[in-house]
Amino acid sequence: MKLGVFDSGLGGLLISKSIAHAAPELDMLYLGDTLHLPYGNRSAQAIEAYTRRCMDAMFARDCSLVVMACNTASAACLRRLQQDYLPQHWPDRNILGVIVPTLEEAIDHGATNIGLIATNFIAQSNIYEEELQKINPDVRLQTLATPLLVPLIEQGGDKWLEDVLRDYFKAFDLEAMQSLILGCTHYVRLKNVVRSILPDHISIISQDDIIPRKLQDYLNRHPEHDLAIGRTGLREYTVTDLTDFYQSAANSLFGETVNIEVINT
Repeated sequence: MKLGVFDSGLGGLLISKSIAHAAPELDMLYLGDTLHLPYGNRSAQAIEAYTRRCMDAMFARDCSLVVMACNTASAACLRRLQQDYLPQHWPDRNILGVIVPTLEEAIDHGATNIGLIATNFIAQSNIYEEELQKINPDVRLQTLATPLLVPLIEQGGDKWLEDVLRDYFKAFDLEAMQSLILGCTHYVRLKNVVRSILPDHISIISQDDIIPRKLQDYLNRHPEHDLAIGRTGLREYTVTDLTDFYQSAANSLFGETVNIEVINT
């Protein structure tokens, strides 16, 4: 069986790469629902419908465990998928989210004032605020919707990103902030430019640094999935729509031509 990584677009490839670097032996299937991106501007009902179809496709392709790298999908439907969908349809499988591990990482850094940049859906859902209340209600969270970032990343608008980020960051109290969460896996690509803009005292919490470690922790505690996942280093990359830009971006990310299969979900 395989480890699955799911996202709406390029961000999940970055997470897949970080997992593959940390655990090159794991058999892994990536699925990007590129036909429907960006998820962050869609309704909760649409996001859940797209995500369920993608989960069905991944489990049918022999994934034992799926990392839902998409923050927006995690906010929209992760709990319902875990509590209702899996027991009814795939009782021996599991889906892991990224939001709680990300908050835990920020708090482990000692931050009491945390910034968050995220999609419209994440910012409006208050999912980070709700989970933070459960972990440590004394920590302050500054949340900012940054809806221009994913389209710019997905469409090759890198030359505008620094100016857009500088404009967004004017809304933050940067003096008080101690850590900034990049609350979308697409934003992993922005680490360097964000670092160049932020004051030095603010640490950057990026999910490509977190997920491989948290995944290994989970596998150590759940041998039923750890033993089920193959160790031949298999890599499969699938999307629901493939553009020339996406193929080029994937090739650039991995430093080689990536074989990407288009599938229907």
